[in-house]
Amino acid sequence: MSVNLSKGQKVSLTKESAGLKRVMVGLGWDEAPGYNDTIDCDAMAFLLGANGQIAQRPDVVFFNNLKHFSGCVVHQGDNLTGAGEGDDEQILVDLANLPAQYDRIAVLVSIYKARDKMQHFGMINNAFIRLVDADTNRELCKYNLTENYSGMTAMVFGEVYRHNGEWKFSAIGQGLQVWAVADLAARYGLDPSVWARK
Repeated sequence: MSVNLSKGQKVSLTKESAGLKRVMVGLGWDEAPGYNDTIDCDAMAFLLGANGQIAQRPDVVFFNNLKHFSGCVVHQGDNLTGAGEGDDEQILVDLANLPAQYDRIAVLVSIYKARDKMQHFGMINNAFIRLVDADTNRELCKYNLTENYSGMTAMVFGEVYRHNGEWKFSAIGQGLQVWAVADLAARYGLDPSVWARK
């Protein structure tokens, strides 16, 4: 049975599913009624070291870098509208083979061209993150974001992290006002100048 989480709660994924090897992180949202322009939300995963920082640009998995070089974090593709039921975007994480230097994976969602379109998460309803055992298809936990995030253009939905040999998930639900993936990554210690390099 899936665990429903509230903001700030944590759950042991390892205890919820013995022998857990891979999780599918599903993220969903709906546009609130009354807005004319489509809102394009983008899910991303930041692979973090023990210091909670991003070491290098390839550790940012998003629509322009769908697969981490380790092969252990794979974005399943960009959904441009958020229409329909269920997950809007998914990220597959191979926990069993994730290199040891990564202690946690932050899962975030940002609004594409939020400043240009004057869009924010106050225009989004029914946002959620859920974790599914990718080998059994059993949902382990779900966190519905219920606060008013008006004015926020990006969200930290949660973190998957390693603690004392267990994999856990923390429901965070932190709104941010940033305008680009580089700005988000900078909050996790990645020098913005790396985005200008080839």
